[in-house]
Amino acid sequence: MTAEVTHPLRSDARDNRARILDAARTVFGEEGLGAPMREVARRAGVGPATLYRHFPAKRDLLTETFAEQRRVCRTAVRDALADPDPWHGFRTVIEQICELHAHSRGFADAFMAAFPEVMDFAADREQSLRAVAELARRAREAGRLRPDFVVDDLVLVLMAHRGLQDTPRDARVAASRRYAAYVIEAFRAPGAVTPLPPAARLAGALTRTTQR
Repeated sequence: MTAEVTHPLRSDARDNRARILDAARTVFGEEGLGAPMREVARRAGVGPATLYRHFPAKRDLLTETFAEQRRVCRTAVRDALADPDPWHGFRTVIEQICELHAHSRGFADAFMAAFPEVMDFAADREQSLRAVAELARRAREAGRLRPDFVVDDLVLVLMAHRGLQDTPRDARVAASRRYAAYVIEAFRAPGAVTPLPPAARLAGALTRTTQR
């Protein structure tokens, strides 16, 4: 009898947890890390007590919310380091980091900033930067990367990339890909030029943003 009573409760708990995480991905993805926990609870259709029972602190919720993005980022870094073509690895890891940031304002914030709630993300950031430094060394030795590149250049690129969060969602990813392509061409050693991806239509979006 006890098993029959507790099993539905466990199932309800799993459903609530899944709804909370789905809502958190949407809320933090759209509004960034400053979004309140109560908004996540509202979107999930649960009470604050239920949310805090599953995630006692905001840090716990953020860690679970962006677990997949962190896994993808770590995989991208590992694959880039294993790539026999260092320039391809260097280029790919920049493209993939920009793509992840374009899809979620919250993940971009967590990756780039020192929020107390998400200190665990600092390790991901440092791992990525170390990988880029090693890829840069290899690509420079292969004559593919401009000799004056430093890792701080990538930090600058990602800081500027956060400005794309103000563009509409449907244009943001396309704009991010073109931005990444421009950046990669700027990092390339003098030589052949690779065509850029299609341009995102941002003129109208810029007007709407400035009118807010």
